[in-house]
Amino acid sequence: MKRIIAIVAGGDTSEYEVSLRSAQGIYSFIDKEKYTTYIVQMHGTDWHVQLPDGDKVPVDRNDFSFCMPDGRKVTFDFAYITIHGTPGEDGRLQGYFDMLHIPYSCCGVLAASLTYNKFACNQYLHAFGVRIADSLLVRQGQNITDDELVEKIGLPCFVKPNLGGSSFGVTKVKTRQDIQPAIAKAFDESREVMAEAFMGGTEITCGCYKTKEKSVVFPITEVVSHNEYFDYEAKYNGESDEITPARISDELTDRVQKLTSAIYDILGAQGIIRVDYIITEGEKINLLEVNTTPGMTATSFIPQQVRAAGMEMSQVMEDIIENAFA
Repeated sequence: MKRIIAIVAGGDTSEYEVSLRSAQGIYSFIDKEKYTTYIVQMHGTDWHVQLPDGDKVPVDRNDFSFCMPDGRKVTFDFAYITIHGTPGEDGRLQGYFDMLHIPYSCCGVLAASLTYNKFACNQYLHAFGVRIADSLLVRQGQNITDDELVEKIGLPCFVKPNLGGSSFGVTKVKTRQDIQPAIAKAFDESREVMAEAFMGGTEITCGCYKTKEKSVVFPITEVVSHNEYFDYEAKYNGESDEITPARISDELTDRVQKLTSAIYDILGAQGIIRVDYIITEGEKINLLEVNTTPGMTATSFIPQQVRAAGMEMSQVMEDIIENAFA
């Protein structure tokens, strides 16, 4: 009997539409001969299942089930979480599934919550010797003057939401007069704002997943944005060159892949993660951030890296799902 898989998408942040695109990608990757798959959309308290005929039926949040139009109850064996942001990337949904004893695709509560908080995650990994940029955190209700930011971080710098992704609310700040507007913009997306020193160099990203039987670190992708930085337009509207494998030395490739695997283990990650770095002068590897529910459209980094590794996305999906039952 085929396992019934929920691809959980949507969420409560600006990344809602991005998440739905990832869900369509994952739906196309999962082998329908082996699994019965449904997309579950979440937005606030509106949880519903998309049926093959286009109809939508509500999810019973008491046991994460739904009823078909003929009254037949369907319960899920596994949840593939592809919400970018709250509640699927920050640990909340993971806690819900843990209580229902429904296995899922990604990090558990602690690792998800930690990695969703960029500042906390980077500081945590820095304690293990991972290089990071100088940064500071501002919470709602707190103020920081232009002079304080320049003294601690310098210019140019990036001001971004501490909780969020897809470059929503991010500003590259070059002048003092841009500091406070950038902070206000970031606060529109998150209750915490992170200011991070600019690092010039080569931006790269590396995916990884592990099961009880194997450890897979993918080829590295080099990211060359056509814009000031790797913003939303560069990420989703083709305004960047994404080169896999990256144009870096074999020795540096090996170091990045080993670091990515180590970060996976330090965090106690599960499923697929993607770690973003910038390589600065002297081939220094600097962490940008860790993504525990990375984008999964056909053109996203992870599918690119899977193809470059000579693997099939359907096999990767099967590895992730079946590992929960091994």
